Amino acid sequence: MKGKLNTLLALCVTTPLMLASALAIAKPLTIGMSFQEMNNPYFVTMQEALKAAAGSMGATVIEADARHDVSKQINDIEDMLQKKVDILLINPADTNGVENAVNEAKKAGVVVVAIDAQAKGPIDSFVGSKNYDAGLQAGEFLAKALGGKGKVAILDGIPVVPIIERVKGFEDAMKKYPGIKIVNRQNGKQERDTALSVTENMLQAAPDLAGIFSVNDTGALGALAAIQANGADVKLVSVDGQPEAVKEIEKAGSPFIATSAQFPRDMVRLGLGVAMAKHWGSQVPAAVPLDVKLITKENASGFSW
Repeated sequence: MKGKLNTLLALCVTTPLMLASALAIAKPLTIGMSFQEMNNPYFVTMQEALKAAAGSMGATVIEADARHDVSKQINDIEDMLQKKVDILLINPADTNGVENAVNEAKKAGVVVVAIDAQAKGPIDSFVGSKNYDAGLQAGEFLAKALGGKGKVAILDGIPVVPIIERVKGFEDAMKKYPGIKIVNRQNGKQERDTALSVTENMLQAAPDLAGIFSVNDTGALGALAAIQANGADVKLVSVDGQPEAVKEIEKAGSPFIATSAQFPRDMVRLGLGVAMAKHWGSQVPAAVPLDVKLITKENASGFSW
């Protein structure tokens, strides 16, 4: 996998250079990116990387925040198509719900690459993390930290493939430990305030809860606040690797013990590189899976996206 990733990273760097002469005589590219949300450092980091990469090529970026509302996301994409984007990078608020928007983009001759979350429809490629692995390795770390026994809960999220895969990975990890039982699963909507409230309910429903898996770090930080306010002895694991979460994991005695880190800068750069290659007539892979890295107290120091 490392060799393939290096090749793909090279594509992101070399594609613009190889096409420099073509870009010099062609009109500047217009790139649209529709985010599922922007109230999250993960997507802000992705946004910054996209702007930097596009700016280096003289491309224009049109972006929109769906705010977890698939209807708004569809309207946002329709607006981008009206503005004649050449490339659409889509980070779906709902995997199935964006299908019509994808169809319309393809009818308009736009290259469509799904970023981070899979999108239904005739996309040209999907670039995202190995989300099943993220849930699996976080789950295995939690199980070992609990000594293979205890009650655990899942702080779920929106209905997109990455979230579903993370939960499946976590559930499969739990199946390896007969002494661990999943007793609750609720939707924290990947939002800090909602996750805080949901976790409070979980702790009330199961005072002997031993562990929680959150599908993302923003939700996990809300869960952490609830755990600390309650004084409960609950261990917390998550997915993303955002800076605030990593700092919490570094703290001695923190309930937050691990996160499966993603790499949003690499992800959006790869997505853009793949989209540009397709736009200029190259064959591209249907999917580009990216490895994740488990961050614990032992390796948290110095880690960043």
